[in-house]
Amino acid sequence: MDERNENEMDETGSFGDVSRRSFVAVTTLAVAATAVVGGATAAGAATKPATGLKVGAGKAAFTPSASILPLDNFTSVHDDLYARVLLVESGTRRVALAVLDLTSISAEAIGLMREAITAATGIAAANIMVTVTHCFSAPHVADSSSSAGAATYVQNIVRATKSAIADAVGNLQDAQVGYGQGEADVNVNRNVLTADGYWLGVNERGNSDHGVYVARFNDLDGNPIAVLANYNVQSCVMQDSVMSDGSLPITADLAGAATAHVESEFPGAVGFWLVGACGDQFPAYRSKRYTIDRNKAWTYGVDLHDAGFALLTAQGERLGNEIVRVSEAITRYESGRNVTVRLLTDEVTTTQMETDHPTGPVKTATYTPTDTVEVPIRVFQVGKGLFAGVAPELSTSTADAIRKASPFASTFVMSMFEGGAKNMPDRWNYDNFTYEARDGFYVQGTAEKVAARIERLGRSLN
Repeated sequence: MDERNENEMDETGSFGDVSRRSFVAVTTLAVAATAVVGGATAAGAATKPATGLKVGAGKAAFTPSASILPLDNFTSVHDDLYARVLLVESGTRRVALAVLDLTSISAEAIGLMREAITAATGIAAANIMVTVTHCFSAPHVADSSSSAGAATYVQNIVRATKSAIADAVGNLQDAQVGYGQGEADVNVNRNVLTADGYWLGVNERGNSDHGVYVARFNDLDGNPIAVLANYNVQSCVMQDSVMSDGSLPITADLAGAATAHVESEFPGAVGFWLVGACGDQFPAYRSKRYTIDRNKAWTYGVDLHDAGFALLTAQGERLGNEIVRVSEAITRYESGRNVTVRLLTDEVTTTQMETDHPTGPVKTATYTPTDTVEVPIRVFQVGKGLFAGVAPELSTSTADAIRKASPFASTFVMSMFEGGAKNMPDRWNYDNFTYEARDGFYVQGTAEKVAARIERLGRSLN
């Protein structure tokens, strides 16, 4: 018989309460799988017996080679960009999570990645989540048809995905999961009041959540397989910073530096960066930065050039150290068949809007509603932890509201799922005509609707 898919939606495009309760009720039942991990995807594959929690992880680089540079104005490489894949299984439920060191990713590339992961694992496309670290120091992923360089770049991403998922399948093993939370003062609110209205910069008194949310997957001997970190910040320390030789370097930036530090502390483990509410959060120190004087006049362009990498290293190490400390402090782990793994998919219908494409602060702005759009939502449970992801960049207050309302003690709130999307600001940003609001994609009130829907989905799982 066919496996019942928790990602099915009703005729309105969202989960009905009854169907969601039904999904919860049957999560402990054994169902037939259409394929085994690492095996053929033939329809006649044998039923996979129910097992306890198993986890595998892998990573591979997809950094553009010198032969296709310049690409999206980048002309050199400082450090590699990676695709990381996490494979999670419990009972008959299997889910994959792919995280890439990118600003965003095209639908074409996501589709090809899903095909590769399905081919290697038999996992249905609907149970494969794809997200990015929101790194501004990596080339955007354009459609393959746009140029030979873009086509090669997409091929690199797919090749890396195949390598990473092969490693994840190869080291899939019985596992335990634990959760922890710490704090790192690396992010800062970027909404700064200038003489002409709110603009970008460093606002020490603005709303920020410095929480470092960590999930650690170990083998049954306590050795880490994967360490996941959720933090509210854009990876943009080196954004637009030009080196002394005139080059614009590719780097995995803050997310890459933090995860590299984690991986250096745990050889053999894979670190995953899950970008949180990044719509209103900068790193505290950037190589090329905004400044504001006592008269509230702003400028952008003070560039530290090559020296900016010292800021990147220091902040990445600071975050990485806290991730490691929190993961080492976790004492309560879950394992075996009692660990529930579920993925719910939903959508919120809202209205798209157009704004003035901000290039500087204003004291008033017009938000023009246009078409009806859907905001995809992914809610992923692993034991006592909940991972909630959406495509748009969230505001800190929205993530705070989701965590506060969550019935799970450990709740991860993530932006940039399904390739990423423009900002989804809260009411304050709309009322103050911030960059986040004027660079937004959704009408006011959408963020609150999405937060309420995630709360509802979370409670259906608890």
